[in-house]
Amino acid sequence: MEWNELLIRYGEISLKGRNRNVFVKKLRNNIKKALSDLPTVALKSERDRMFLFADDKRDMDEAIVRLPHIFGIQSFSPVAKCEATLDAIKAKALDVIGAGETAGKTFKVEIRRTDKSFPLETGELQQEIAAHVLKSFPELIVQMRKPEVLLHVEIRSEGAFLTAKVHKGAAGMPVGSNGHSLLMLSGGIDSPVAGYLMMKRGVSIDAIHFASPPFTSEMSKKKVMDLAEKLSSFGAAVRLHIIPFTEIQQTIVSQVPDNVSMTTTRRLMLQIADQVREEIGALAIVTGESLGQVASQTLESLTAINAVTATPILRPLIASDKLDIIEIAQKIGTYDISIQPYEDCCTIFSPSNPKTKPKLEKVMHYESFTDFAPMLEEAVQNRITVDLPLQQVDEFDDLL
Repeated sequence: MEWNELLIRYGEISLKGRNRNVFVKKLRNNIKKALSDLPTVALKSERDRMFLFADDKRDMDEAIVRLPHIFGIQSFSPVAKCEATLDAIKAKALDVIGAGETAGKTFKVEIRRTDKSFPLETGELQQEIAAHVLKSFPELIVQMRKPEVLLHVEIRSEGAFLTAKVHKGAAGMPVGSNGHSLLMLSGGIDSPVAGYLMMKRGVSIDAIHFASPPFTSEMSKKKVMDLAEKLSSFGAAVRLHIIPFTEIQQTIVSQVPDNVSMTTTRRLMLQIADQVREEIGALAIVTGESLGQVASQTLESLTAINAVTATPILRPLIASDKLDIIEIAQKIGTYDISIQPYEDCCTIFSPSNPKTKPKLEKVMHYESFTDFAPMLEEAVQNRITVDLPLQQVDEFDDLL
């Protein structure tokens, strides 16, 4: 079955009021970027839907694979075109229905008659097409409410357009429609999922990673770059900032008591992230923290860590169960990368008995004996910035 166009439905964007055009424009731009290497693809946007055209069948097939990974698309359907005559529509309806599964499925015909000059009224056309389809596919069962197979026929001045298959989209909001944030990206399972969920809400992201060579390896850095590249497959490229953190961590180990060293480490990381955030014009910092998962993620620890900045800290996983996080990571393709056995700096320098309820006053007291500010500024200035390309992804099912 050869499809002439794709009908793209907006979903949540359709609920927007006067600002709807801003979100539609952002979605259109994200789709164009994701399909920029497909030369025959063209887009036409309307108030509540968008149409994608491609002269080359290979470009159309590739677009069908990529669209489910672009946030802001609720669903989309391949559309077949024919002449706006009853006989042509009947013949094309059989092709469209036959391209899918019909055994035991419920069925309905829905008509949209944009061209009012078409000789048959909507109800008449609906009956004619339904009777013709049921004659060829008697296993279909007519059902008016929520049918499994909905044959939609639209009559326009330039022809008739038919569709019956609905592909699920990634939903959410177009990336970049809700501002820009900085993701603290470790090599673990949680932070890439946090980045993904913020992108789903329309937030574009840069990522920041802390490396402590020679204690952390080149493979550890590559692992994080692979995670950032994977996040770049959801509609917007991710820029990665790699911070040299060895000197700071060694100073922490030598100057701060072991049981609060992790709290100090996280506080200094957050201060560095805040400086980078300000430089790149991001509005918030995103972390993969989940309440109670480790010692540095208790309410007391988070309070002590947060005290270094007034910048909003977004924690989309704060109430998530670890198994739920793993399930999302598996579905978006980051899990197999995250479990590679290359440790990050927090893991290598993790204390044996960290405080789960650190007192802010004591942590600040221990930190006061060392002037960390010059080291933080030097780390920010010496960071490596990697502009990752927008990635394409293999097809996978049930994208959240």
